[in-house]
This record gives sequence, C-alpha cells and structure tokens, in this order.
Amino acid sequence: MSTVPERLESLIEGELAELSDKRVLPHIRGMLVVPHMVLRDWDYGQPGQQYPCWFVLRDAQSGAEIAYCEHGFGPGCPWGLVSSVDEPEFRHMGMDSGWFTSFLDAFFDSFACVALPIWKVIKIDADRTRTCLTAEGAWESTWQRVYELRNHDPSGRYECGHDIGYRKTAT
Repeated sequence: MSTVPERLESLIEGELAELSDKRVLPHIRGMLVVPHMVLRDWDYGQPGQQYPCWFVLRDAQSGAEIAYCEHGFGPGCPWGLVSSVDEPEFRHMGMDSGWFTSFLDAFFDSFACVALPIWKVIKIDADRTRTCLTAEGAWESTWQRVYELRNHDPSGRYECGHDIGYRKTAT
C-alpha cells in the first residue's frame, strides 16, 4: 500500500482521538505539517540506499520532527524522530531507538513535548512499580528535582515522565 498524505493524516487523527488529556491536542495540532516526502539515507543497507520518509510534524522551537516511513525500521516502527536539515550529516534515518510503533510514542519521546507542563518525578521500585512523587510541572524543574533525588538517594531510581494516557497502536 502506498503512503499518501490523507492516510497519514487519518492515522494521526486516530491516535489523537485516544488522548486522555485534551491539553496536549492544541500543542500537537500547532506543529502538524502537510505530509511531504523527503528521501533519507538508510545507514544499515547498501551505500547510498535511501527510503522515502513522510514528514508530519515540525517543532520550530526545538527543531524536533517526526516522519513516517514504511521501510527501514517500518513497518514495525514506522514513526521516527528525524531532521529535515539538508546537510549531509543530517540526511539519514538515524538509529532504531528513534523509531516507534505509534505517532504519540514518537511525540512523547521528542523535544516537541517538553514545553508542556505535564512532567512528574516518578520513582521506579525494584519490582518496576511506578509511583508519581510530584504534581505536574515544567520539564526543567522536574529534571532538577530528579537530579536532586538521584544525588540524595543514589540507590533509588528516579525519572522524569508523564501519565498522559493514550492507546498505543501499531500501524
């Protein structure tokens, strides 16, 4: 099946409909772009091998961008954090850690979401129980508190996270 802008817009809208926190919607919608295709280098194949990546989101403030590609890490993980910078060192698809099964997984792993005041300090116990220790706040102040806790309790595990619910969908 070929990728077309309308299909990508439909996939994104389907995921946005599953968001539990409607504060995030206008933030995302303000960064969506008309899907457009850019060829990206595939570093894991033959020299010069490229795949079409469809850019769907651009955050002008952070430079974060999300693209969709059915090749390379797709179809299993078709949503990727990529750069539209046209300099040779940025014309690649990147590593597998930057590709996700859903658009929202990519969004919440990008710098495009750090402006939202949704961040909490989360403690992770040995049994993987996650406990939110703070109310929602800004990205930087939440990370500052995480670092303080890590310094005070080096054996503990503390992270910056959110509890925005959405259904993780495979495409």
